[in-house]
Amino acid sequence: MQFFVWGAWLITIGTYCLNAKGWTFPQFGAIFSTLALASLFMPAITGIIADKWVNAEKLYGILHIIYGLILFYVPKVNDPDTLYYVIFGAMICYMPTISLANSISYTILKNSKYDIVKVFPPIRVWGTVGFIVAMWATNLTDSKANANQFIIAAIGAILLGIFSFTLPKCPPPKNIKENASLIEKLGLNAFKLFGEYKMALFFLFSMLLGGALQLTNMYGDAFITGFESNPTYADSFVVKYSTIILSISQISETLFILAIPFFLRRFGIKKVMIFSMIAWVLRFGLFAYSDPSFWGTIHIVLSCIVYGMAFDFFNISGSLFVETNTSSSIRSSAQGLFMMMTNGFGAWLGSKISGIVIDEYFIAADGSRDWHHIWLSFSIYALIVTVLFAIMFKHKHTRAEEEAINRISH
Repeated sequence: MQFFVWGAWLITIGTYCLNAKGWTFPQFGAIFSTLALASLFMPAITGIIADKWVNAEKLYGILHIIYGLILFYVPKVNDPDTLYYVIFGAMICYMPTISLANSISYTILKNSKYDIVKVFPPIRVWGTVGFIVAMWATNLTDSKANANQFIIAAIGAILLGIFSFTLPKCPPPKNIKENASLIEKLGLNAFKLFGEYKMALFFLFSMLLGGALQLTNMYGDAFITGFESNPTYADSFVVKYSTIILSISQISETLFILAIPFFLRRFGIKKVMIFSMIAWVLRFGLFAYSDPSFWGTIHIVLSCIVYGMAFDFFNISGSLFVETNTSSSIRSSAQGLFMMMTNGFGAWLGSKISGIVIDEYFIAADGSRDWHHIWLSFSIYALIVTVLFAIMFKHKHTRAEEEAINRISH
């Protein structure tokens, strides 16, 4: 349910804003950037609240209920400037629930004497399943181009919020460091890692790659659905069920997660990161040559398949790199900084800049969109990042990394 209430509209909001509403790419880019903007500060703030004052499961429930109520208002919004603030408000409530869901899960499993390393990953896979089910629900109810997608998410969020109050209690931990400074509580002490060349370079590339992470989520469904204006493809299966086709990306995620231990053991962290970047080049490049024809559909499906490698390999190998190359005293903060650079600053810049660039260079006088060169430009960007990373980022495995990879493999 955690990811169902996001997946119901995340992939199709571009179709809603760009195709149905006819808003501009910069306007939509600003709206989509609120996901990243909320990620910059809300997880840290809610983490402090849950660590100090409020049971995590109660805070989780309250945030989901408010999130659902805000989404109920979306159908009443008819201009992009207002929707920006509405979606921003929704994201302020939703984004911190991702980390809260993990925290609640860990607490319940620990209290029930389960081995988290073994038990949690199979549970987390159901989050991806929930995302896929939401995409299918939105598509099969013909909601991808209207506001019903937000209603589906809103109903799910409120039900989830109510359900969360029945979960086992997860009170604030009693061993919180009372004299911790605000800097420490917000995890800002990890910023001293920017003083180390290698870590600074890694975080820089994390931000650059983060700019690509959400681009296909932003534009993928709008791109495929846009072929309905072409009489040749108007009634094709791919156009009608575009969101279901795109859900292959999430299915691919679950499969590539299982392959990560082999790749890490065989090739090492740096090469796995490079594989991820090459996969992003292919993800965008295949879209550039896609359409609802037979071979064009093959390109779409292949693009969805490589998405699993593109998304998972960098996030997991990057997290492992941070885990094994930082001091234990700032390790959690460093992981937060890694997420902030990718899903925060990187995703925000990618959302904002892509909308401006598309509007400036890839929209014809008659309003038509040059999707071929849009996707090609994204692919070239990913290729440049890949080449620079391969040349500039020098890394040899530490003993800690070898031990961590062996633990993952077993």
